[in-house]
Order: sequence, then structure tokens, then C-alpha cells
Amino acid sequence: MDDPSKPSWLERLSAFLLREPEDREELIELLHSAFDRNLFDADALAMIEGVLQVSELCVGDIMIPRSQMDVLSVDQAVPDFLPFVMETAHSRFPVIGDNKDQVLGILLAKDLLRYFATPDDFDLRDSLRPAVFIPESKRLNVLLREFRETRNHMAIVVDEYGGVAGLVTIEDVIEQIVGDIEDEYDFDETEDHIVPQKNGLYRVKAVTELTDFNQVFGTEFSDEDYDTVGGLVVSQFRHLPKRGESIQIGELEFLVLRADSRRIHTLQVQRIHHTTPSS
Repeated sequence: MDDPSKPSWLERLSAFLLREPEDREELIELLHSAFDRNLFDADALAMIEGVLQVSELCVGDIMIPRSQMDVLSVDQAVPDFLPFVMETAHSRFPVIGDNKDQVLGILLAKDLLRYFATPDDFDLRDSLRPAVFIPESKRLNVLLREFRETRNHMAIVVDEYGGVAGLVTIEDVIEQIVGDIEDEYDFDETEDHIVPQKNGLYRVKAVTELTDFNQVFGTEFSDEDYDTVGGLVVSQFRHLPKRGESIQIGELEFLVLRADSRRIHTLQVQRIHHTTPSS
């Protein structure tokens, strides 16, 4: 049982920070000093840094790029797009008209239950929720407050010309604070670290050891400096890449599929020269 007379980690931290820091860098330094003194644990430090970072990041820094948006066409029949909905396992889908610049609304996957109940009465257009459009420049802390106030979980991001640049979800924002949020459909939860996809693509966990990666792809990346594929990719970027960034290393192209403010989680890998990796 906790001793009520013993100060909490927050009270201890407050006492440590009685000397007011003059800038953000000094504040971060004080927080790390407090961590070194065991005033709070690593998880608490990471979350505090995440909160500070959210106030500085914009939507454009974390959005899912337009090219990676999973969308449905309003002209499709439900049986035609249902396999795609089941495969991607999202809870919300932008529904478009002629192209991705024409977002008509958002379909909640749970609303498809009404289709199974009364297929003849189901109308896709009538089932859409209004889409929320926001600029790339919107601050994440402002967006998070708006998400909470309006109870929206997804927003469509538009560029300065009014075209769709991508989308962002409330999960994307929260992940900047607490780290990656995994659910039962995440690839990161599977046991396989390298999973073949269609058209010669492979989904690869960033924690895959380079020795295992080399064995599958027939490459000879050295593991002297980096143990994992993620370490190799970050070293080539020379910065922590965001989702949607790609880089070519040798004959392979690496596309970042999942990442947060601290690390890469999942990569898409394909050969530039179309040869099949060994099993």
C-alpha cells in the first residue's frame, strides 16, 4: 500500500523544477535530470516529451499521405468493396466520387451491419457521416482538442490549393504522446516478421534482425553497427523518418508504413529489379 505521507512522483518532480527553466531545451534537460534521479520512470518521461512535442508538430508532420489512403468509391456495390474492408480492417473509410480530391463523407465499418440486416434498403450515400477537412498547418494540440470536443476520430487533410493531401486520425495524434497504439489487427502483433504481399511487396517489422532479413532477401547487409532493419534504415535516412518516406538501399526500396515520434515500426520492402527473394 502506498504511503500517503510519501510525496508522489509529480510532487517530487514539481519540487525539482522549482528553478524555472528559461527555454524548452532547459526544461527537457531538467526532465532528463529528474529521470536520472529516479523521480519518475522512462514511460512517464516519454509521455511528457510527447506532450511537449505535440504542441510543436503540425498535421502535415504525421498525416497518412494521400497515396496511402484506403478509400471506397461511392459507385461501388457493398459486395464489391466488402473484401477490401475486411482485409484492411479499418473502423472508418473515406468515400470518394471520381477521385481522392472528391471526398463525399466517411463510412463507419459498423454501419455496414445495417446492410446485412436489410440489403435492399441499404444506401451507401445515406450512410455516410460528414467529412471534416483541416489544413496541413493545423497544430496537433489544437486538432486533439477539436477531436475531443466534436467526437470525430478522422479528418481529411487538404493542401494550400484545396486538394486532398492525406488524412489523420485521433489515434495518430495520441500515438505522438503515448507511443504506438496496437490493436488486434495490427501487423506488429503477428509472429511473422516478414510477410509477402501482392505484386512483389513485403511487410517487414523494423525489429527484424538483419541476419534474418539477409537470409530471406539474399542481401548482405552488415550487422556490425546495426542489429535490425529499422536501425539500418534510420542510419541511411540520417533522421527518424515519418510515415510515407522511402529510401533505396542497394536493390531494395524501403517505405515507412508505421512510425511514431520515437521509432519505426513497420516497413514495406520491394526490389527495384524484379527478382523474387529466396524463401
